[in-house]
Amino acid sequence: MGDCCQQTPLFTFGVIADIQYADLDDGFNYSRTRKRYYRSSLELLRNAQESWSESAIRPEFVLQLGDIIDGFNKSHDASDRALDSVLREFSSSPVEVHHVWGNHEFYNFSRSTLLRSKLNSTLHTDRSYSGAQAGGDIYAYHFSPFPGFRFVVLDAYDVSLLGREESSEEYKVAMSLITQYNNNEDLNCPPVCGGPEDQRFTKFNGGFSKDQLDWLDSVLSSADEKGDKVTLVSHLPVHPYSTDLICLAWNFNELLAVIRSHCSVVCFMAGHDHDGGYHRDKDTGVHHLTLEGVIETPPDSNAFCTVSVYEDRMVLKGKGRTTDREFLFQ
Repeated sequence: MGDCCQQTPLFTFGVIADIQYADLDDGFNYSRTRKRYYRSSLELLRNAQESWSESAIRPEFVLQLGDIIDGFNKSHDASDRALDSVLREFSSSPVEVHHVWGNHEFYNFSRSTLLRSKLNSTLHTDRSYSGAQAGGDIYAYHFSPFPGFRFVVLDAYDVSLLGREESSEEYKVAMSLITQYNNNEDLNCPPVCGGPEDQRFTKFNGGFSKDQLDWLDSVLSSADEKGDKVTLVSHLPVHPYSTDLICLAWNFNELLAVIRSHCSVVCFMAGHDHDGGYHRDKDTGVHHLTLEGVIETPPDSNAFCTVSVYEDRMVLKGKGRTTDREFLFQ
């Protein structure tokens, strides 16, 4: 990495995932195997913000990969208050933030509420997104921070039981899909039958509708023609080797098929799996990064990275639990 790091990058950006802030004492995950640091997650975000603001080259933007506040806020009637606290930290810097939606966003807010909220980044950045959105109530869009590079924010809960009215057609479609694989009374419990990949059919996951996949296919076709390098961004991972299988998107294989039918995608970034993960797809050269979650990071550590982008690679400088990496473009 030495030679590349002596060059000036074309641009840089920050990445952070699964902050899951709540004004609560430390607790545990649902299986009580991992400690969660609800209050100190805000301090770790502050650490990331300070690092980005003090960088010699200020990031063009920050990717917040979803689960910005914890679902426990809902039962404490603290969703708005918790979100305000986290957004206040982000607003301490003028750098634009692109928010991805995860399952905890939907534990706290309905889809219709999120579309009107400050977590809809298309309403709260200076860029124009005319013609760059998927349409309808799908929260997916693309933007170009530098000529030749494009970022696509995906909606991994477009097909989901979360954030939908139970009477809606979308809810019924999602229920029909998940119950083909999961017959548990509590759909947050993974299915006990079927193969290992079937564990992904839980209520805390979701998938991508045909409309969104067709839209992405069109965006990537345009990028192929222009020679753009594309980074896809989602809360849910889509490569089985980049995450615990229980964290995969429901129809990860369909999303991978779209990626593999194009030459423009260089990277896929996701959160959700708090342990993080990485895999380079040998067939396409696409780098699949799952970022470690802030919520399960001890207060004396960190979990974020700064990415420097060059013509032929991305260089990730991680802090704390997040590893330094170099992604060569194929």
